[in-house]
Amino acid sequence: MTRPTLNELEAFAAVARHLSFQKAADALGLSRSALSHTVIGLERRLGVRLLNRTTRSVAPTDAGLRLLERLTPILRGLDAALDGLAEARGEPSGLLRINANKRAAQLLLGAVVPRFLARHPRVELDLVSEGRLVDIVAENFDAGVRLYDAVPADMIAVRFGGDVRFIATASTDYLQGRLPVTTPDDLTHHTCIRQRLPSGKRYRWEFSRLGEEFVLDPPGALTLDDNDLLVQAAMAGLGIAYVPESFAHAGLASGRLVRLLPDWCPPSLGLALYYPGNRYIPATLRAFIDLLKDEPNGADLAGK
Repeated sequence: MTRPTLNELEAFAAVARHLSFQKAADALGLSRSALSHTVIGLERRLGVRLLNRTTRSVAPTDAGLRLLERLTPILRGLDAALDGLAEARGEPSGLLRINANKRAAQLLLGAVVPRFLARHPRVELDLVSEGRLVDIVAENFDAGVRLYDAVPADMIAVRFGGDVRFIATASTDYLQGRLPVTTPDDLTHHTCIRQRLPSGKRYRWEFSRLGEEFVLDPPGALTLDDNDLLVQAAMAGLGIAYVPESFAHAGLASGRLVRLLPDWCPPSLGLALYYPGNRYIPATLRAFIDLLKDEPNGADLAGK
């Protein structure tokens, strides 16, 4: 049997991880057809089917799962070895993949990313902006971004961007002539603008004051999946929205929006970049973290 090439093994591993030829092709910078041809060639070379394919899905066979299990640490070890050469040159190089939502990506682009790319011209940064929460290990990301309180317990977290405060807010037009909102329970008598999470679940509003907590599945006829749209709907008088304060800043400053229940909306610990604590940290990620920690409000390094 002729030994498979590294490109063939990496192609198979990418498809097996992503469970999609298209996603794997995008991650590898290949066309879907070229990737499919490579994997078919590998299967022929090995004389065994590695992937089960239908018109709608792709998944590893038992043999494919066994190969992937043995292959993954080898490929990671190879990445670490090549990364070590970059360290020997004194300059990080290669691909750094970070998964974040749109708002987090905007914060990173505002200061950290320009400085990082200017300082490390041999690094290619792939900043994937999407709303859904992903398994960064399974989907081959070096790091991800979430709210600090939502970082998985087995990850290392680096805070950045300062605290985040979620607030309830509505327009003066909506509030005129309606019952006042003095406690979270009063919201049950109002029209609220719901938010749907990327998982498909509706976001539950959480309030706390002096140790007392209140969680609400808000009533309302309108559900949106974007904070900017929630603020827009609130300014249009469609109901009460619950959003990060930064999204509502312009509306509050202009007087078009009113802040509700300020005593029940304490700040939280904000965003964090996180990464696995039990595997090799590439030089590209360490360099990114060093810059992130230099940013104001970005130097809180903690294990979660």
